[in-house]
Amino acid sequence: MKKVIFPVLFIFSSFVMLFAQNVNDRICRLGLTYEVSTNKLWGNHKPVVISVYPYSPAEMAGLKQNDIIEKIDGISVLEISEDDLGDRLNPADRDEVVLTVSNLSSEPREILVKKECKRSAAIAEEQLASAFSMYSLESTVERTFVCPFNTMTTRDAVDLTKYKTFAFSSIDENNSQLENSINASIRRELTNKGLRYSTYQPDLLVETYYLFDTNPNYKGRSASNKEVTYRYDFSTGKMVKLPFLNVNSGQSEGQYILQFGFRFLDQRMTPGRVLWECEANELLNDSYSLDDYVRVHIPLMCMQYPYVKYNRNVLFRVSQKSYNYTGISYNIDRLYEVADVDPGSPAGKAGIAPGDRIEQIEGKKLDRTTEEYTSAYKQFITSTMKLRDKKTMFTDANGFTRCMFWDTFKYPQVAKTIQNPNNLTVFSYLYYFAPYVNPSGNNQITFTVQRGNGAEEIGIRPEVRKELTIEIN
Repeated sequence: MKKVIFPVLFIFSSFVMLFAQNVNDRICRLGLTYEVSTNKLWGNHKPVVISVYPYSPAEMAGLKQNDIIEKIDGISVLEISEDDLGDRLNPADRDEVVLTVSNLSSEPREILVKKECKRSAAIAEEQLASAFSMYSLESTVERTFVCPFNTMTTRDAVDLTKYKTFAFSSIDENNSQLENSINASIRRELTNKGLRYSTYQPDLLVETYYLFDTNPNYKGRSASNKEVTYRYDFSTGKMVKLPFLNVNSGQSEGQYILQFGFRFLDQRMTPGRVLWECEANELLNDSYSLDDYVRVHIPLMCMQYPYVKYNRNVLFRVSQKSYNYTGISYNIDRLYEVADVDPGSPAGKAGIAPGDRIEQIEGKKLDRTTEEYTSAYKQFITSTMKLRDKKTMFTDANGFTRCMFWDTFKYPQVAKTIQNPNNLTVFSYLYYFAPYVNPSGNNQITFTVQRGNGAEEIGIRPEVRKELTIEIN
């Protein structure tokens, strides 16, 4: 019998991901992840920012993916041991840190990052939205996918921060529409990274190449791996199904081959030297437009410039999240107790304060333990599978293979199930804006708060937060 693995309530994982430190019973975070580079072209032996999380102090300070951290509070990172980097980045005795960072767009500059601190027992709505994502996979989901990219760089020690401008090699006039489209996509990505397009003595010259043809190795055998290929499309903001064979398929299994690549040639130091190149090689059994391929894949390919993590078969992680944010953090040991309230948040403005006891949210009692809510959530997932659309089935980043969106024709039944008090769905308020949770469309949340000898109903209109994090895993 096949074992089914359920998503569970890993409530503290986000604190680790967001680079946090526990000080005096409080968790402080910057909202970034980093790794010490061993790449001779980008930040060698220095911390390189891998992820910057939405609404975090790091994002508000202006940190970006691939930023190189040069100094921490004026001290060169080369003078700090790797073991001490964490403490220097998140000092226990101060609520802020000054980082000197460099990237493609500018010379090293100082950034002040103010830490965000909460009680160590606090669980925020952002974390709860992930924990209870099966209430609304349409808006909150984390997925991974692999692209068959081969990324190559020069073996020379080159400082890519010195390369600021780029231009394109001449195009093939017989394919001018396609090549202009390719160049426009690459130009958009490089400009977003801070490079400047200039035909006057550019630092980099971009060359592209492509091929779509029958596969000479095809033996008439169908692919052994029937797994559906999904990838993230930046232009639509969605995961899309594509007709490519799995990256582990044999070379003889695809009837057609598609090849697309581009390289950056050095024009600044050693003219003609290939500094960086990324090439995609796909197998497929149906025809496919190169225009569509470059639209979807150029942004993904460019994510490995200037910092290369994988030389082949790049693993991406996409976290999409929309949820109701009131600013309340709950006490993980006593979920009915408000542990923290973000200053200036909807809940803070409504008068909710740390220490308040919440009896109900939208009429649903908040009187159970974390374990009881977790158990009820698992049961909810099992009992509602019949209300989901099997045509939308996919595997999430945690390996749960039976993720499906709600069947649009069964929204009323879904809403009825979520409203059933026996299902302990009190945290479904995080998705109260969705029609399968709240058919009324009125996204105002009523919190019943214990005050003195009585209870007070407080209406809060939450902010719908939309978060998107795409990173090379």
